[in-house]
Amino acid sequence: MALLLSSSLHPPTSPLNPKLNSLSTPLPNAVVTKRQLIINTTTSFSIIFGVQPNPVPQCLAQPSNPSKPSVLNIANTKAWFQFYGDGFAIRVPPEFEDIMEPEDFNAGASLYGDKAKPRPFAARFASTDGSEVLSVVIRPTNQLKITFLEAQDITDLGSIKDAAKIFVPGGATLYNARTIKIKEDEGFKTYYFYEFGRDEQHIAIMAAVNGGKAIIAGTTAPQSKWDDDGVKLRSAAISLTVL
Repeated sequence: MALLLSSSLHPPTSPLNPKLNSLSTPLPNAVVTKRQLIINTTTSFSIIFGVQPNPVPQCLAQPSNPSKPSVLNIANTKAWFQFYGDGFAIRVPPEFEDIMEPEDFNAGASLYGDKAKPRPFAARFASTDGSEVLSVVIRPTNQLKITFLEAQDITDLGSIKDAAKIFVPGGATLYNARTIKIKEDEGFKTYYFYEFGRDEQHIAIMAAVNGGKAIIAGTTAPQSKWDDDGVKLRSAAISLTVL
């Protein structure tokens, strides 16, 4: 699989090394369970695509623009387990485990004519301690941007700069923004990649569009974890392939 990278927003190498706590300070004597840790870790990613019960609008403010070009460091993921989902495939980092809940599989079904609820996640994996999470969500493109025609390519949602208003929450610090073209049998498929920080979390997402649906893979972790595992997590997001 050939990758062609082009920088559209001139990203920097790193976010000026912000000193952030790994998670919100827990209450004294409180026990943070793995499930709570996963929820805390994925809150920012969930809010962007409205998979929380009360989603917050993501474009209250423009994300800050990066200023310096950099090399996008990624690892070779061919030896990783490849998960196949509904219209996509993605590589899962070693020692990550499937954390999909039963309700995630049941969503999308309807009974007796009731309107089906969208599945919150198409795939979800986490590290053994729950602090690092890989998620995939699928959304109709007309929920992300009002268009008269069905989007067939992510460029139909605008340039990588314009689409940042969809994929990067307001107030986030944008570290990286790239257009990635992957060679396929019939030409090249365009993906948008964004890496940003929000609150205490570091997030990387890879997004593409196919048949009116946006497929978005995201990895999230506390900034302190990203310092050590950022290449692995970034590589997992970039491994997204639309089938």
